[in-house]
Amino acid sequence: MKVFKTGLAIILAIGLMCTAGAADVTDRIVAVVNDEVITLAELNRGFEPYAKNIDATYQGNNKEAVLKQNKELFLQNLIDQMLIENEAKKAGGGVAAIKDEDVMDVIKDMLAKNNTTMEVFTSKLAAEGKSLTVVKKEIRGQMLRMRLLRREVQSKILVTDEEIGDFYDKHRQDYEGKEAVRIKQILLPAPENKTAREGVKKQAQQLHERIRKGEPFEMLAAQYSKGPAVAQGGDIGFVERGAILPDVEKAAFNLPVGGVSDVIESDMGFHIIAVVDKRGEGLKPIPVVRDEIKAKIEDEKIAKKYDEWIAGIRKKSFIDVRF
Repeated sequence: MKVFKTGLAIILAIGLMCTAGAADVTDRIVAVVNDEVITLAELNRGFEPYAKNIDATYQGNNKEAVLKQNKELFLQNLIDQMLIENEAKKAGGGVAAIKDEDVMDVIKDMLAKNNTTMEVFTSKLAAEGKSLTVVKKEIRGQMLRMRLLRREVQSKILVTDEEIGDFYDKHRQDYEGKEAVRIKQILLPAPENKTAREGVKKQAQQLHERIRKGEPFEMLAAQYSKGPAVAQGGDIGFVERGAILPDVEKAAFNLPVGGVSDVIESDMGFHIIAVVDKRGEGLKPIPVVRDEIKAKIEDEKIAKKYDEWIAGIRKKSFIDVRF
């Protein structure tokens, strides 16, 4: 779920250094949440990546005010995370239900996205005074919070067909499709050198003749094409007017379904295209865009439901902000 996965992604992206529970000895407390505290050191450490980003990118004259406002928002997020964690603990049994392999899957996914290895990651942790065991505990806690949010928020969201229909009617302009054609393409890139270019053109003409004699277009595309979707036999899907090279577009929209073009020369090289399907300009029907509309409505409802839920948690909790 987008809203809650983002929380985990942020924590991982900044090196898992923003956890509010990693208390250092500091000069003062900036917030009391039930029977827990957030220190100034924790707040500063967690906000540091955001402060650096603002410092590097902000162009206005009131940077200090922007920093202060964002720091206050960050503190509120830390408080909310503590409240959510407390609610998750009250639910009971959640942490034990999260298996070690589930936690490791999250870590492996993070390593893959950052193109790094477990050895490099653990070395970095050691340099920061942390261990893999500590990180796994932090991730397990975050996963527990996510499970609670899914149960308390996502599970209570329902999108009806009537709502989808109403949204579609109110946003019809967003679903007006352009004329499009689905094509398969063989592309042979050619250099500017005239002699070499003539050799590539001759190869393209030979391939065209083989297609004309009945050899499967997709087989020749997979073997010879240097363009996109080679593994799919050169099938690049539907393209709308204005999305491809003019000469290729002209041939694509003029050919009938099942038709194959002559060799088309462009600055890129030599193209042969086959038309797989066509669709006209007009409104996309509801079945085509239903899932997209449902996701939009769902996201809006989730955001609203979450705000209501966390406001209720805040109301019944003791929160004393001293920042």
